[in-house]
Amino acid sequence: MVYSSFQKSQKFLASSRQVHKTAAHAAGASAGLSGVLVPSPCPCTAVVAQSAPEETVTSSFASFIHAAQPEHLSQTVRQRSKRMILDSIGVGLVGSTTRVFDIALRYCRVGTALPPPPHASGADPRGCWGCGGWHHPCSLQGCPDSPSFPQELYSSVAVSSVYGKPGVKLSPTLAAFTNGVATHAMDFDDTWHPATHPSGAVLPALLAASQMLPPNTKPNGLDFLLAFNVGLEVQGRLMHFSTEAHDIPKRFHPPSVVGTLGSAAATAKLLSLSSAQCCHALGIAASLAGAPMANAATQAKPLHVGNATRLGLEAALLAARGMEANPLILDDIPGCSGFSAFYSVYHPKPLSAPGEHHEFLLEKQDIAFKRFPAHLGMHWVVDAALSVRNLFINYAGSFSPSLIRTIVLKIPVSKYINRPFPSSEHQARHSFQFNACAALLDGEVGLGSFSESSIHRQELRELLDKVVVEHPEDNVANFDKMYGEVALLLHSGDVLTGKCDTFYGHWRKPLSKESLLKKFRSNASHVLPEEKIEAIITLVDNLENLSDSSQLACSL
Repeated sequence: MVYSSFQKSQKFLASSRQVHKTAAHAAGASAGLSGVLVPSPCPCTAVVAQSAPEETVTSSFASFIHAAQPEHLSQTVRQRSKRMILDSIGVGLVGSTTRVFDIALRYCRVGTALPPPPHASGADPRGCWGCGGWHHPCSLQGCPDSPSFPQELYSSVAVSSVYGKPGVKLSPTLAAFTNGVATHAMDFDDTWHPATHPSGAVLPALLAASQMLPPNTKPNGLDFLLAFNVGLEVQGRLMHFSTEAHDIPKRFHPPSVVGTLGSAAATAKLLSLSSAQCCHALGIAASLAGAPMANAATQAKPLHVGNATRLGLEAALLAARGMEANPLILDDIPGCSGFSAFYSVYHPKPLSAPGEHHEFLLEKQDIAFKRFPAHLGMHWVVDAALSVRNLFINYAGSFSPSLIRTIVLKIPVSKYINRPFPSSEHQARHSFQFNACAALLDGEVGLGSFSESSIHRQELRELLDKVVVEHPEDNVANFDKMYGEVALLLHSGDVLTGKCDTFYGHWRKPLSKESLLKKFRSNASHVLPEEKIEAIITLVDNLENLSDSSQLACSL
């Protein structure tokens, strides 16, 4: 088994090297460059006639990424993914108002090279941004806008937009990182099953990459939507390789693992990389993946999503330049862990080719959208708390905490979201106890619930003192099976109970279009005027019809 897998690896690696060398040689010849290895033109890459290597799990994923076409996306998948894009932009925009985002942005702006204005110092308005600087349109060897140039895919020039900061530009990878941090800054982003935050790991990379490419190679809106869905599909399929991934995580934060590879896959698709390059992008991304759950409920957690989207983008760019990685990275190789290193149970399967026999996971597994900015598990206990609060008001005429002797929470076992007395906003977003008590006290949970003044209220602390946690055996730590129950044991001896099996926003009870738009408008209004908010809604709604997908990034 090991020897056979090793032979497969060597065979595929040799084949991949030949693709890179032949493509580079062909590109160099077309550009008039002798003896110089350069990237093949994007989106077209040289096709090399050769016998196909034996299919592996990794090669099947690479082939899927390369072969997927817009017609493979059903109307359901298109609509669901556009809802995800709109929601992700909205939580990123409101996330740009947070301290953790501010820290990340200030870090990324140190030493950022801003391009001079096109007309500065007598620059020719007919010129182009070539080689990181402005010059006249000509046949300069190496000019990205020259017809004979093997298209350069990346520039460190600050060309990519930042959420909530009109006029601010960063290099593509830093923009992806900063926007990824914004997306997860409040833990307000979408959640899938098995558990991960899929959109935040993919969308910022695609937005940055769409602005990175020269005008004559900009992907259209349908290309953008396809790349986004490829990134989602790769994440979902990887999560299904392990039963461990179905439960609330304990070791690695999922978006830092599958999200990094999803970002690499999505970017590779947007840049039209070859199948071999897609394979290496996944391998490179695996070496850049992983973040521990111990940093949940801290300012470092948003970095997990920021790094996932940024490093996936970098993995694709490195693969585009010819960097190679283990072509069996997703396969289960005894004694030499690849992606399996992230899971104690791992059973990979090849990914079927896109077409009539392949159904995207988003077709049958919808997404969960959060109504307030906290860990997904909090939504069960909040809805249960609101339910029992209504019962209590009907019972007593008003909400009077003095009548309550004990508050019993029945929740699944999950150490990092069982926090009796949170002391920071990030801990509060990951506390069953806090969210239940905030809902009981205020009748709602929203952005203001996690302010310092709200967290440290005396009346809230008094409620937290009354909380007792129970872990029923039938309440498992799984977003598809768990429930939340809140019971109020009154001094009178009466007991009132509220229970939530499926909260509004869960994939079994998805947000309506009206609710999703209300959430987006509310989030975006913190940093954008109404006309820009409505323009973004229109752009996303008509994404398939955009001739230039970078219009979306430019609107932020």
